[in-house]
Amino acid sequence: MRILLKNPSQIVTVDTRGNNVKRGTEMNQIFPLTGHSIIIENCKIEDIIPSSSESKYIYDKEIDLSGKVVLPGLVECHTHTAFAGSRANEFRMKLKGMTYEEIAAMGGGINSTVSAVRNSTKEELKKLTHKRVDNFIRQGITSLEIKSGYGLDFENETKLLEVINEVNRETDIDIFATYLGAHTFPKEFKSDHRGYIDSITKKMIPYLAKEGLATFCDAFCEATAFQAEEVAEIFSAAKEYGLKLKLHSEQFNNIGGFEIGLRHNVLSIDHLEVIKREDIPRLAAHDIVGVLLPGVSFFLNYSFAPAREIIENNGIVALSTDFNPGSSHISSLHLIMSLAAIKMKMSVEEVISAVTINAAKALGINDITGSIEPGKKADFSVYNTDDYSDIIYSVGSNLNIMTIKNGKIIYSDSGD
Repeated sequence: MRILLKNPSQIVTVDTRGNNVKRGTEMNQIFPLTGHSIIIENCKIEDIIPSSSESKYIYDKEIDLSGKVVLPGLVECHTHTAFAGSRANEFRMKLKGMTYEEIAAMGGGINSTVSAVRNSTKEELKKLTHKRVDNFIRQGITSLEIKSGYGLDFENETKLLEVINEVNRETDIDIFATYLGAHTFPKEFKSDHRGYIDSITKKMIPYLAKEGLATFCDAFCEATAFQAEEVAEIFSAAKEYGLKLKLHSEQFNNIGGFEIGLRHNVLSIDHLEVIKREDIPRLAAHDIVGVLLPGVSFFLNYSFAPAREIIENNGIVALSTDFNPGSSHISSLHLIMSLAAIKMKMSVEEVISAVTINAAKALGINDITGSIEPGKKADFSVYNTDDYSDIIYSVGSNLNIMTIKNGKIIYSDSGD
């Protein structure tokens, strides 16, 4: 089927000239087009043509986007969407001045969500996850990463990964499962770290790799979670079984996680709020994406990651919500985009690059999505404005009115 996306006010192509990534100053180059239309065929972008030449072709369907802005489908590259329970009580504690680490030391934090997940059925978790995925789709998100990490034993981590995979099969967007068994040590292994690491490396990773339950393996390298050499051991096992690597690090402390990330050539190092200044050029020298999570800094009221310094050192910056029940209960990627502009001094164009092509790079899918270039997936987000700056200027608002995945309208506020 040949489809025409007819005459939008702007097509923000985020054209990479075939490089499939935006480094440093390139993040400002998003190549918006006016007076053009997009031809879709066989679920892919066939061509971008001047609107004046539309009549030269025959289409099975035309979608009139006059007065609208078209972006690549947004890519949400770091979420903890599959969880149960609420931590609103911890939010009250934070407002009274308690830190994330203090709450965790009291038995709150991740382990409180673990209890809720363990007490939930698979169907209950699926229902919750579907609802949250639908919310992402309404925002124009066409590719989404979801981590496990709230089960922390074989049975419940498997349950979470099965939920993520089943929701992927039952929805229209691409959902990528990440195994995050190394999120924290569960209560039953509080005094037996060796035992839990063995369960990850010798039981969980071989099983999920055999069953195809995860694309990525992630770990939280932090003083209250896993030490650097523990992460290195887990990553070595994950690589042996063919899993791609991602890393939570440099969020509250510098305990060697950054070095492990470089050593294992991870796809992304996520957080980086307290990255050492001397490590910024080292990050930028690698093909590793710095996934920045300003929602966490906003929600926990602490320092924002040094986006400007990473960009000025020619690094690769992506943005994500880190949607989770404890440290960033924020499911709006559009709010994150505005926070990045206001609090991290990123330009509108840099922000758009960070949630499209560079977020795709953080998931290893930048060769097939993340920009509007012929041959890539026909993934688009469509906005009710004629100026792409409005998307970020409208703080807290979702201007997306249509989400297109593989050439199919999967969300429209007009019922199309």
